[in-house]
Amino acid sequence: MKQQTFSDIEYNNRKRKTKREDFLDQMNQLIPWSQWVDLIRPFYPSGKRGRPPKEIETMLRMYLMQNWFNLSDEGVEDSIYDSYAMRSFMGIDFFSEQVPDVTTLLHFRHLIEENNLGEMIFNNVKVLLDQAGLIMHGGTIVDATIIEAPSSTKNKKRERDPEMHQVMKGHEWHFGMKLHAGVDAGSGFVHTITATPGNIHDIAETAKLLRDDEVVYGDSGYTGIEKREEIKRDIHFSKIEFRINQRPSRKKDSGKKLIKALIGINTLKIENHQPGVKLLIIIVLCLL
Repeated sequence: MKQQTFSDIEYNNRKRKTKREDFLDQMNQLIPWSQWVDLIRPFYPSGKRGRPPKEIETMLRMYLMQNWFNLSDEGVEDSIYDSYAMRSFMGIDFFSEQVPDVTTLLHFRHLIEENNLGEMIFNNVKVLLDQAGLIMHGGTIVDATIIEAPSSTKNKKRERDPEMHQVMKGHEWHFGMKLHAGVDAGSGFVHTITATPGNIHDIAETAKLLRDDEVVYGDSGYTGIEKREEIKRDIHFSKIEFRINQRPSRKKDSGKKLIKALIGINTLKIENHQPGVKLLIIIVLCLL
């Protein structure tokens, strides 16, 4: 067990824990660090030449915090120096070592990206959740969100990133990529992720987000998914019950038809004999 410093003892006497510290404590207990380190080790520098590299787990913890708190390379380095909770999560003792610098973190991030280690770690998480019985299967929620990117061409190549694209959403233009996610309906855990340019429609990636599901839930952007060829051709996908939220305009039309069917009355009779009832019906229809 790590020996406590005077700073540790003083900090442990505080009255309450911050939300950040509570979150980091939970992640420290939940993440299978040894398994993730073993996934990265074959791609990590051995240290036989040049300066000995930082420990894999140290770099992994720093990389994860950068993503969790949406920090830049310089931002996460400064935050670790400034925040006791983040320094404790890193396991760094300033008597013996310092926080990895910006360049070291940059090289580690490139190593993760170039070797698709993020995907390997994500798949490992799915296996662990499945083994623990936390993924229910049977139902998936599909959704997509835009990840904004700088649209400026003031860079070395004088051009925009070719993997990004502009798209209109909610009467506003956006530029970037689109993240498509399949979420386990029973637990809320994300089981599948894909990324596309921003102008790719949500419905185009749906087939890649499905599992052995019986029911799939989605917003109105997925209207007509059951008619797509990749769904109709697949033996399992074609049997899925797609519960797609209707567009507001269709909800209003459906509500009008439903009320007319339930009331089962003759409009002419209402006009001629019951003007008060007709006014009440009109008010109800306007509220739908």
